[in-house]
Amino acid sequence: MTLKKGDTAPAFSLFSSEKEQINLEDYKGKNVVILFFPLAFTSVCTEELCSIRDELAVYEGFDAEVMAISVDSPMTLAKFKEEQGYNFTLISDFNKEASRSYGALYEDFVLGMRGVSKRAAFVVDKNGTIQYAEVLENAGHLPNFVKVKEALSALIA
Repeated sequence: MTLKKGDTAPAFSLFSSEKEQINLEDYKGKNVVILFFPLAFTSVCTEELCSIRDELAVYEGFDAEVMAISVDSPMTLAKFKEEQGYNFTLISDFNKEASRSYGALYEDFVLGMRGVSKRAAFVVDKNGTIQYAEVLENAGHLPNFVKVKEALSALIA
């Protein structure tokens, strides 16, 4: 299933790197950027999340919360967040339910790994409707953050 603009964002209830339960439903009334990324501590994922860290004020200026989701454990994500100084929520989709519901799951990845999140970006508006959806097949590519910001800008215009 491919999610697209106008679809309702699939609900999820997952644990953050702080072991707090995160429910998408709790973000109603806020714009949300949901990023899926393959694996903590890998070069492209680190580059991607560092760019978000360094531009978080831009996303906050669009009245948006940013969350990044991978299949890593909450403990692994906590260490990744600490080492890189991430200032936004990292979420564990260890059981792969959210990645699958967003169409962002590699059944087969590199090195024989199965069930790894694809790199993806979604902008969800205050009503829970997807306003931008991008799922990348090539884990070496980054989402189009210009388009993510354009989608957010349209929500506050």
